[in-house]
Formats: sequence, C-alpha cells, structure tokens
Amino acid sequence: MQLTQTQISKILPTNKNPIELVEALNFVLDRYEINTLNRIAGFLAQCGHESNSFTVLKENLNYGAPGLLTTFPKYFPDLNAAKAYERMPQMIANKVYANRMGNGDEHSGDGYKYRGRGAIQLTGHDNYQAFASSIGKTIDEAIAYLETLSGAIESAAWFWKIHGLNSTCDADDITLMTKKINGGTNGLDDRKKRYIKAKEVLVK
Repeated sequence: MQLTQTQISKILPTNKNPIELVEALNFVLDRYEINTLNRIAGFLAQCGHESNSFTVLKENLNYGAPGLLTTFPKYFPDLNAAKAYERMPQMIANKVYANRMGNGDEHSGDGYKYRGRGAIQLTGHDNYQAFASSIGKTIDEAIAYLETLSGAIESAAWFWKIHGLNSTCDADDITLMTKKINGGTNGLDDRKKRYIKAKEVLVK
C-alpha cells in the first residue's frame, strides 16, 4: 500500500514537507510490514502525535529551571540545582541519562550523544546499538542516519516491529498501541483522532 502526497497532506496538514515525508514513508514502511490500512493508520497516528506530525524528530532539552523541576525532579530536587543546568541541553542530557540504558557517567557525554532521536524517540546507547545492528550500521553511522527523515522514520518502524505493534493494529486497539509506546495513555484523545482521520483518508 503506497501512500500519496495528497493523503499525507490530509492526514498531517501541519507538516510542510509532504513530498519528502511520503517518499520516506514509502521507502521504509513496507520493509517492516506496516502495509495495511490499520497498520499504516496506527503508525501515522502514533508517530504523528509523538513527533508533532513528523516535525520534531530530535529531543529538545532546552529546559529552564522550572521545567527541570517539573520534568526531572529526581535529578533536580530544588531550584538551585536546576538553575545550574538551565538552558544547557548538553549538560542536562548528560546528567539525566547518565549510568543507564548503557550510557556512561555524566562526564562521558553519552547522555547527549544518545539523546532522543526519531519519530518515536530512540534514547540511550543500548537502544542505539540494537537499532544500528538491525540495519547493518555502526552506532555512529546510525546516529547520522537518525538525523535524516528516513532514519527517523525507520527507527520508529524498528521500534514498532520489536514491540509487536502490527498485531495491535490488526486488533484495532488504539489504547494498547498507546500503552506500548507511551507506557501509559498520555495523549490518547489526540492519538484516537489522528487514527480515525488516517483511516478515513486511507480507505478512500
């Protein structure tokens, strides 16, 4: 099932590069068996929500102090601790992602190197390595690939496959899809609206 520019423009009206996006989607999706109405609609709905319609494909860690207190209270327990890091994305990433997901300590730089990238954000050394191995690239080659639109989509399709999301789409279960991606049901209403819209457009 090949997508068209017209379909993508209707499903993702805020995306300003539908030609490039449809080419990348058609290049990637079939290889991961995301090739039926439900599967494609589910992928576009979930990734559309996660990446603001495929426009935000890299983690933004440019937090002010209040944002750090709210988002990462474990690492920034008070305002003084947060102020020492505010508006310094590299330092923030290196702190909050240190010593987990295969990353080294805060001074290793791994937190920033392996920060979230992709339409469903891939984060941490071990996840990067697993993705790189699956596509026959080195980890540094995978980082460069993730900076492209095709790479951002393929990493999401890889996540989709390893978490069994195609079968969840086959069951038409948008709530379980969301839980597998989000760990909860954050943004479920928007995901449902996107899913229904995508199915409406794709079936015509």
